[in-house]
Amino acid sequence: MILTDFFKALGQIGDPRFRRVLLLGIGLTLGLLLAAYIGTVWLVGALVPDTLTLPLIGPVGHIDALASGASLLAVMGLSVFLMVPVASAFTGLFLDDVADAVEDRHYPHLASAPRADFLKALADSLRFLGVIVVANILALALYAVFPPFAPLIFWGLNGFLLGREYFQMVAMRRLSAPEAARMRRRHGLQIWLAGGLMAVPLTIPLVNLLVPILGAATFTHLFHRLSGNVSDQRYA
Repeated sequence: MILTDFFKALGQIGDPRFRRVLLLGIGLTLGLLLAAYIGTVWLVGALVPDTLTLPLIGPVGHIDALASGASLLAVMGLSVFLMVPVASAFTGLFLDDVADAVEDRHYPHLASAPRADFLKALADSLRFLGVIVVANILALALYAVFPPFAPLIFWGLNGFLLGREYFQMVAMRRLSAPEAARMRRRHGLQIWLAGGLMAVPLTIPLVNLLVPILGAATFTHLFHRLSGNVSDQRYA
């Protein structure tokens, strides 16, 4: 059943509203990373002198240029780690667009869900970003201690986080926060497994950028299936 939810989401990947959210998420993420690089270079230029005098060696020039180059490499390295969680956070701002597209196609009998308040969506997205980044940083210790199991740890951890957050955000479009939390706990294993299905592509470059869109769509199907809503059979 979880695979059915996923393949329904995958079958709609060409929807113009999906593409819009994907491009917005990637564009905002690249803009944030560019701003982070510019800010880092500016800070390095302000703090690092052009020439540094070393004991026994004497003056060494172009220190600021070397530091700027190192900062570029550091930001590029961090971008590989941060690209997907940041894109997921930005996509959370537009989750209603993805969920509306899914419901318009597959659940036309349902009344339109109220749109989430932008500031609340922003706060939820930033909180999600913080949780997923901190959790993965802490998990680095487990990766080092149990290297053969690192992929399983990564998939299990991020599957739990993605499942929890995406289901809660989707469910709260039609339920109160306590009701959504109770439903999430009641179907915790299914939600974790669906989150794990989303976590596996996180390790595949470029494909991982589709995860936020597919996650929002898959969990919209999952929520309605668990709620007992009947999907439009033309698209089942």
